[in-house]
Amino acid sequence: MFKIEKNDVICVIPARGGSKGLKKKNLKKVLKKKLIHYPIKYALKSKLVGTVLVSTDSKSIASEAIKAGAIVPFLRPKKLSTDLATTEATLKHALLTFEKKINKKFKICIFLTCTDIFRKPKWIEKGIDILKKKKNIESVFVGFKTHKNFWEKKRKSGWKRLKNRMKTYSSRQVRNYLIREDTGLFCASRAELWRKGKRIGDKVQVIQNDDTFSSIDIHNLDDLRLANSAMKIFNEKK
Repeated sequence: MFKIEKNDVICVIPARGGSKGLKKKNLKKVLKKKLIHYPIKYALKSKLVGTVLVSTDSKSIASEAIKAGAIVPFLRPKKLSTDLATTEATLKHALLTFEKKINKKFKICIFLTCTDIFRKPKWIEKGIDILKKKKNIESVFVGFKTHKNFWEKKRKSGWKRLKNRMKTYSSRQVRNYLIREDTGLFCASRAELWRKGKRIGDKVQVIQNDDTFSSIDIHNLDDLRLANSAMKIFNEKK
């Protein structure tokens, strides 16, 4: 088992100020709690994360993040705050900038978003434990289990099934299933991946999840209304 202490683990939560579908999205509330608070409180509650850092270009979000218990040691540059800026570039910038600032190298990086808020308590503990025990695993993330069929649009040949086996319809109890990558809910990777600009590696382990609430990803007003209603039920299940 690798020796990984709490202070070797950093959680980065991207939360830019600009959003088109839902203005000031990360400051909207679900059950009287602002979205920015959800991933921060989740990471802190695990007691396994030494640093919870919010990457934002907004002073308002920075203020709320600090209030919730995170640190915001710098504001994100404008070039990483546009609609086309990638999550990978944002995570790399946050990690490298903070490591340089404190003259320290982290071993494990955790990624959480503000718009995916229906998380299970043990995911952080399980993800870190897997990376501690299994040297060959680069990343651990949450994946939603589905038995649905999927199609993709080909430019010239029209629509095509994602897998040939999907031509055969059978009971979901005996069918092979697919996993939808939900890294916004939880993803832990070795820090060297982030330094290379990669969110996850190729050698992964998936924490399988079949809770339909976790499919709610808040990007517009309808999503927000749905999340408010669903969170009441979700809290009752805990």
